[in-house]
Amino acid sequence: MPLDIRVGDVVQMRKQHPCGSDRWRVYRVGADIGIQCLGENCGRRVMLPRRKFERMVRRVLPPDQAEG
Repeated sequence: MPLDIRVGDVVQMRKQHPCGSDRWRVYRVGADIGIQCLGENCGRRVMLPRRKFERMVRRVLPPDQAEG
């Protein structure tokens, strides 16, 4: 069953980005998922195929934990 992901959701990934952050904001949803790194002074944007994205996601963070 596909993961329920929407634009604006913040996800925690299994691996850290080289900047040290593991939190990403979803900016595009479709066959490919677009995510943007939330690391300090980073903002890197990456496009991943949906299947790879769903394997790499650890969890979708609730809105109260998204920025913390």
